[in-house]
This record gives sequence, structure tokens and C-alpha cells, in this order.
Amino acid sequence: MSNVPSHESGRWHAVPVRPRTAATLGLVTVLGMLAFGWPLLVDADASLANRADAPWLFVLLLPLVLAVVLAEIADGGMDAKAVAVLGVLASVGAALRPLGGGAAGFETVFFLLVLSGRVLGRGFGFVLGSVTLFASALLTAGVGPWLPFQMLAAGWVGFFAGCLPRARGWREIALLSAYGGVAGLAYGMLMNLWMWPFATGLDSQISFEAGAPLTENLGRFAAYTVATSLGFDIPRAITNATLVALTGRPVLLALRRVARRAAFDAEPRFEPGNPVLHARETSG
Repeated sequence: MSNVPSHESGRWHAVPVRPRTAATLGLVTVLGMLAFGWPLLVDADASLANRADAPWLFVLLLPLVLAVVLAEIADGGMDAKAVAVLGVLASVGAALRPLGGGAAGFETVFFLLVLSGRVLGRGFGFVLGSVTLFASALLTAGVGPWLPFQMLAAGWVGFFAGCLPRARGWREIALLSAYGGVAGLAYGMLMNLWMWPFATGLDSQISFEAGAPLTENLGRFAAYTVATSLGFDIPRAITNATLVALTGRPVLLALRRVARRAAFDAEPRFEPGNPVLHARETSG
């Protein structure tokens, strides 16, 4: 039996996204967007808008859904090689994250999610993002109601890195660097959005107002973002883009070398044996 790679595009699928897995990922994506964006979707007459515990409903629900998705992905095609690579990369990511410490928005982990998702596929990217943020939270005692939202947002960073179009050479580095910058801003915006309803007690022009018109709450959210976190989001985006540009080439080469040796996309093919050897074995 010989292993033949299914393609030579420089991208492997360490975690295949089969139809059932894709449906589960689609479900968690829809639910995740509701968990992040429900303040902008409800109107004044909705019961969710008038409940003080509304944000906590998603805090409790999202970890359960994430557990189901990760279990489904693991059951759908994570072999021992994928688990080993996941463990190594998640450990590296968890060790890198405290180096930035979130100071002034400088994050040192997201570039690894971008490059890994690019090489090892969108399914692996989603799992790596979620597991890395979970491991780093345990390492830094950062466990709290924000953790499932961080895990989901980081999972999306890795997932969509695996969805980027093909490119080679400096074009690939430029594409990934630009994506890293956009992903840094998007991650910050999503985390602002989940935290925003908890700031209702501030009673200011930047606070979430349950049931207010969409345009008004969008304006409040924009003001909240500028006032509280834009100074962190922009450095995060710059850090992501810079680290991808500086380390992209060697890290991509290393990951592709590992993927070739692991042969994640290999298709088993049976070859006829040596007839002389077969005759000796049967006659003996």
C-alpha cells in the first residue's frame, strides 16, 4: 500500500470538514453570531431586550455548543497525527500568548492561528483557535465568562484563514498579512460586542440601550469601541500583520514539511505484491 497526496497545492486538511461537520460548524456560527450580535437585533418589545440576565444566557449556552462542535470534529476525522500536531501548536500558542500579555493590544498568538489555518485547513484552524485560547486561559488564570466568546472568535480566525484563495510567494505572505490585520480588528470588535451589554449600568451615551433603534445602538457601539478599545485593536492588527510578514515564510515551510510527512491528505492505494515473493510464501 502506498500513500499518494491528493493535491500539491501546499494546503492539507488535517481535519476533514465532512457534510455533518460542516452542518455543525454552520450551526455554531449562526448561534455565535446571535450570541455576539443579539443587542443589535432585538427590538423594544422582545422579551430578550428587557431581561437583565440576557447576556448570561449565551455565556451558559455557548460552551455547550462549542463542546458539541469540537466533539463532532474530533469524531469526524481527527486521527493520532492531527491530535499530535494540534497538541504541539496549541502548546506553542498558549506559551506565546502571555508574552504579549495584552499590553497595549500587542497579541503574539494570532499569527500562528493564521498560518496554521492556511496550511492545515479550515477545520484544523477552528479547533486550534478554540483549544489555544482555552489552554492559554488555564495557563494565565484567565478563565471567565468571556472565555467561550474568545474561543469562538479565535476559532473563526483560524477557520477563515483556511478559506483564503490560493497564492504563492510574496503574494501569499501579503494576503496572509492583510488577513491578519483584518482579523485582529474583527476579533476586537467581536469581543467589544459581547462585553457591551454588561456596561448598561454606566448610563452614558456609549452604553447599550435595550430596544433602541438599530442606528442608534450602532452609533453607541461605535462610540463605545473608540472610547474603550480602539487603542488596543489597532496595535493587535499591526502586530498580527507584522508577525505574519516577518515569520510567514519559514513557518509556512515548516508547517508544510510537517504536513507532508504526516500525509494528512494521503489516499491509500493497494499495489500488487511481488509475485516471486508471494509464490515463496505460499509454497513454504
